[in-house]
Amino acid sequence: MAGSLKPKQDEEGCRDQMVRSNTFFHGGTSSLLSTLITFPVYKTVFRQQIHNAGVSEVVRQLYSEGHVKLYRGVVSPLLMKTLGNTLLFGLQDTILHQFTPSSQNLISHSALPALAGFGAGMVEAVVCTPLERVQSVLQNGKNYRNLPTHKSILVRLNAQKWSSGYYRGLLPITARNALGSFIYFGLKEPLNAAVEGQGLSPVVSSFVSGVLSSMVISLPLYPLTVLAANMQKQVGGENKGVMASWKTLWESRQRSVALLYRGGSLVVLRSGISWGITTAIYDMQQKYSG
Repeated sequence: MAGSLKPKQDEEGCRDQMVRSNTFFHGGTSSLLSTLITFPVYKTVFRQQIHNAGVSEVVRQLYSEGHVKLYRGVVSPLLMKTLGNTLLFGLQDTILHQFTPSSQNLISHSALPALAGFGAGMVEAVVCTPLERVQSVLQNGKNYRNLPTHKSILVRLNAQKWSSGYYRGLLPITARNALGSFIYFGLKEPLNAAVEGQGLSPVVSSFVSGVLSSMVISLPLYPLTVLAANMQKQVGGENKGVMASWKTLWESRQRSVALLYRGGSLVVLRSGISWGITTAIYDMQQKYSG
């Protein structure tokens, strides 16, 4: 009897491991598709963040640069988002299943996905900050002449210390990613269940829950995104710390919350669509692979 149980346990263990592996793959593929769809909106938002410009002015800039350059810099966010969400969804699921029964007795069951998301978000930030750094330099139109290619940027960053080169802006990025993941995974299932309870299909429910979660995350954490973008947009020059950079940013926005949140409406739009698509594709893949 004991011998017959062992193969069955091994089979269940292999199946469980395959499911865990699927979360990494599904997180990456869902993010890849959503990034390609929303990149033009992302580029518009980024230009607003670093140039303090209105939507119409940024659109004119992009139009004058031509359609060939519209997807300039897409490689970095494509790699960053795909790798980031591969880690985010995969590690969150892995960490979640590492909680022991004793820890589940100490912590509310509904809080466990959020805590696992917090840990996964921290790892994602450490891995993806160098990619975000390259992306920020590429998207800054003022760098087109001196740093026109990925190779030229990498050469310059390689000559810098890690703190001022690839890992410039690590602290605000880690705070943003960890807190954002905490909120996203904490709200994901409750929102999905609530929306699906209104009679919507599972795919639509996943999309709507992703959009709503993103709206809750994007606005309060938007200043961290602006701070990181402004810390990372140049290579070389004065290497200010986080507080000094925040002070400079706040002064450049004329101590105005409205100017600090310039581009915020587009961030909500882009992030909402992106996370709605990501959530819907991820949940659909998980459903059919399970």
